[in-house]
Amino acid sequence: MTRTPEPHTEPYSVALVSEHASPLAVLGGVDAGGQNVHVAHLAGALADRGHRVTVYTRRDDPAPPDTVPLRPGVAVRHVPAGPPRPVPKDELLPHMAAFGAFLAREWRTAPPDVAHAHFWMSGVATLHAARETGVPFAHTYHALGSVKRRHQREADTSPPERVAWETEIGRACDRIVATCHDEVAELRAMGVDPDRATVVPCGVDPAHFSPHGPAAGRGTLRHRLLQIGRLVPRKGAALSVAALSLLPRAELVIAGGPPAAGLAGDPEVRRLSRLATDLGVADRVRFAGAVPPAAVPALLRGADAVLCPADYEPFGIVPLEAMSCGTPVVATAVGGHRDTVRDPETGRLVAPGSPAALAKAVAVLLADPQTRAACGAAGRRRVLDRFGWDRVAAATEAVYHDLAGAAARTGARSLLTQRAA
Repeated sequence: MTRTPEPHTEPYSVALVSEHASPLAVLGGVDAGGQNVHVAHLAGALADRGHRVTVYTRRDDPAPPDTVPLRPGVAVRHVPAGPPRPVPKDELLPHMAAFGAFLAREWRTAPPDVAHAHFWMSGVATLHAARETGVPFAHTYHALGSVKRRHQREADTSPPERVAWETEIGRACDRIVATCHDEVAELRAMGVDPDRATVVPCGVDPAHFSPHGPAAGRGTLRHRLLQIGRLVPRKGAALSVAALSLLPRAELVIAGGPPAAGLAGDPEVRRLSRLATDLGVADRVRFAGAVPPAAVPALLRGADAVLCPADYEPFGIVPLEAMSCGTPVVATAVGGHRDTVRDPETGRLVAPGSPAALAKAVAVLLADPQTRAACGAAGRRRVLDRFGWDRVAAATEAVYHDLAGAAARTGARSLLTQRAA
């Protein structure tokens, strides 16, 4: 977090645009993860500071009302853009013009003080609406197409226009709200001025994710390792399974993906199960499936270490949740992990793609209960000092204050209007 907010007395009307990641979604699916959590909690924390927040997300079900109250001060607005059914996010770009046109119609009659787009396709829609209405416009990428393409190569299913759009959004929006310092460096490489970015990390709720409370039951083995999150290859669960073959007294719980009843049909579960069988550890790997949010802290508290071995990670909320629960983290030294995990204070950072490096770091922690306890306590302190949603909302509010003030000083609601003329 890079700055302290300036005080002000007037609440803002804030539009958070999150085209595929609804704060109402059930977490754990392929397209439902950290961004959903971020948008939901940021909206709530901004409301706690007195602001009025509307979250605009694409309607993917015909049943819910057009507007759904999420909590006092926060409403979710379902935008008709494309068919009212789930659509993979990589197929949503053709519907962003309709999304943006809807925003523009609403904002012409009731403009928010500031808009804040989350993810690049939200940026496409918001850019259109902001140019039409002059609403000040901040943008958070959550992930960059250039990074995804570099790591996934031919497996990248993003639209080919993604990187070009991300570059245009970065140059045209009024402010970039980056979630980590690695992202700012990536933006510089794309030709986006890094001075236009303010780093505001993602956050965690330290009351919900707490060291105090029940812990999930343990198996018969001495140690439990946990990996939790979206069940997609880039999250590195295969690395955790491979590392387990070098940790004979540990079990691995992999949480996320479909509900338990649907695990047998999930392609990633099948892939990981085959790997576990080939490595002789199938009896020490358990797939928990989708876990209700209320049950996640107990899972984290019940682990000796939480593994976050992603190939790349734009930010990564799981390390914060684990640290907040007082559980040490072993993560790959990529992306946002390098901002959140302090090695050796709160856990360990290891090279990506190396089961041996992951197993070695885990083994050191498992062998020393005092070190594990010290890492857990330090992680909890770090979360309280830097990553509570109250702090994240205050820093985000400071960005909004700058944008609204600049618009007022220039007599226009956004510099975008001048650029588009």
